Amino acid sequence: MTGAQRARRLGKRFLMIDHMLVVGGFYLVFPIVGLHFVGQLGWAAAAVGLALGARQVAQQGLALFGGSLSDRFGAKPMIVGGMLLRASGFALMGFAANPAWLLLSCVMSGLGGSLFEPARGALGVKLTRPAERPRFYSALMMQESVSAMTGALLGTLLLAADFRWVGLGGCAVFVLAALANAWLLPAYRVATPGTSAARAMRIPLRDKPFLMLVLALSGYYIMTVQLMMLVPVTLAGLSGTPRSVAWMYAMDALLALTLLYPMARLGERYLSLEARLLAGIGIMSCAVLAMSAARALVPMFVCIAVFHTGSLVAEPARESLVSRYARPAARASYMGLSRFGLALGGLFGYTAGGWLLDWSRAMRAPQLPWLAMAGIGWLTLALLACAAAPLPGRKLHADRGVGL
Repeated sequence: MTGAQRARRLGKRFLMIDHMLVVGGFYLVFPIVGLHFVGQLGWAAAAVGLALGARQVAQQGLALFGGSLSDRFGAKPMIVGGMLLRASGFALMGFAANPAWLLLSCVMSGLGGSLFEPARGALGVKLTRPAERPRFYSALMMQESVSAMTGALLGTLLLAADFRWVGLGGCAVFVLAALANAWLLPAYRVATPGTSAARAMRIPLRDKPFLMLVLALSGYYIMTVQLMMLVPVTLAGLSGTPRSVAWMYAMDALLALTLLYPMARLGERYLSLEARLLAGIGIMSCAVLAMSAARALVPMFVCIAVFHTGSLVAEPARESLVSRYARPAARASYMGLSRFGLALGGLFGYTAGGWLLDWSRAMRAPQLPWLAMAGIGWLTLALLACAAAPLPGRKLHADRGVGL
């Protein structure tokens, strides 16, 4: 084994450990926000959704800027600094006494993510070969499901004591992750040496096919963020206990561990990345439509299981498609700009989800939010299918392959 191969192998192992901490710390806090402020304190769901959406915009909307800094100065300082900023936001969130305070803590958390997330994504591209990325991202998703379950379970346990412990628990996890990166992560460069921050930002912004893909994926993210907004509140209402959110993540983890790797292998053999992405979004849209008719806990869990199965098909394909576009001169900038669709989808998904929840309660029409989300899913599927149709014969950059 050469030195470069050994470095890639060790780097991927560290990314797996780091991913476990980041995902666990995130899910310890954010699925609990709606349960506490809407379910327990009775705040307006639209106000809480606005704060969560602002976090999404701060993190994903500014990820291009954070990625360009990583391309210029390296991944390590951005990762460590961003994790410490998120830890501060979580600590502040634990003591939020009004919507303005919650909004500030969410924005701080998002700004931290805008620094460390593009750098971590660029490291994943740097340390993997194109052919192995779908399996690597599938392995990350399997680990993510287990970490999310663990984080959500710990968050619900801490919520039983006091929400302050939820915020402080998330803070402690991200401080630990920052220390691990400061101590163990080598000073990797994720872009070609000499690339300025301004040039690194311009490269992906001029890539029109990449921008089309990023914007089209906004609808996909509108659906996925409901796992943080509509789904936890609905489950707690049907079951009468916030522990049902932890049950959901336990089910998701079980599905990921049993289905993700076999589906990835079958997908690689029979379907293109584009086809897998479209199939996954189609399954998710059907599941959201079925949620409009679910009036009991068991049917809702069945719908969530189908939704999560669709995400297991779509997410590794989406991540692999995005990484195909990333040029060596601006890897982190590409990964940062790829989050812009998540910024748009997250802002609209959280705010619209919260507003629709308030409206559906006032109108006594619980199916309205789910019908609206299903419509967005089918529209997204149509846009991505139209974008993919003319591209099979297009010649792209040699490191990219064919993209949407």
